[in-house]
Amino acid sequence: MEQMGLTTGRNKSKSTVERIMNIIFLICGLAAVICVICMTVYMIISGWPAIQKIGVFEFLFGQVWDPENSEFGIAPMILSSIIATFSAILVALPLGILVAVFLSKLIPGRLSSILRTLIDLLAGIPSVVYGLLGAILIVPLIFELQTSLGLPTSGCLLSAIIILIIMILPTIISVSETAIRAVPQQYEDASLALGSTKLQSIFRATVPAAKSGIVAGMVLGVGRAIGEAMAVIMVAGNAAIMPEFLKPARLLTASIPIEWAYSSGLHREALYGIGLVLFIFIMVINIVLNMVLKKAVN
Repeated sequence: MEQMGLTTGRNKSKSTVERIMNIIFLICGLAAVICVICMTVYMIISGWPAIQKIGVFEFLFGQVWDPENSEFGIAPMILSSIIATFSAILVALPLGILVAVFLSKLIPGRLSSILRTLIDLLAGIPSVVYGLLGAILIVPLIFELQTSLGLPTSGCLLSAIIILIIMILPTIISVSETAIRAVPQQYEDASLALGSTKLQSIFRATVPAAKSGIVAGMVLGVGRAIGEAMAVIMVAGNAAIMPEFLKPARLLTASIPIEWAYSSGLHREALYGIGLVLFIFIMVINIVLNMVLKKAVN
């Protein structure tokens, strides 16, 4: 009887703890949702009036950004952001998958552990350090290319793409490698038993089985590429003109910190408008990538 009483008491105690934890998780979840809603409402309230004053078409498709003459067209910034982000992902994703396969399947465990630690350290380096290294190492190399082609030497869109590739690679490698390691060894063994080579087994059995984790790494990489500002400011040249790879460019994220300190009036409101466009841009891309992720899981 005493043992039954102790068991009942323990069950009641566990049940109470579970209820408390459920309440805590519910509060945290609601707080996160409320924060997102408040952020969305604030961005709309702050940014939409400026877009109305300037004109939606003129703001989104205008090609001239000249606050002194009240011209606020952000089409060059939108195109530069799209080109830089997707060019970086186009290069970093396959390269990251190949490195992840190399670390997880093709080298000894001790060496893989050392390299994995170094990659994790690279993922944690502040963006301003990447920007500084880009300004010291990458931009001078681009200068030589621009000089050979007879172009003015300056930071350019290509420099921004290269620095974004370097910045998002550690994240993609780390997440993809973890996903590949999580795939049961039986997948590869079964493929080998059917006569496939080791590389064929890895790329036709293991990697497809890890696609949900690889897509998650891509989502994180896209998020970092879109939201990056400081490193891009240091290497891109920051001219709000239509994008070309070897000419200066300005991304959406760079405009706000560059001009915020001296902006006022409609200029300040236009920067809020850029923030709203960037917010919508990121939300749309995240929704699309999450849909892709769900399809990959299914």
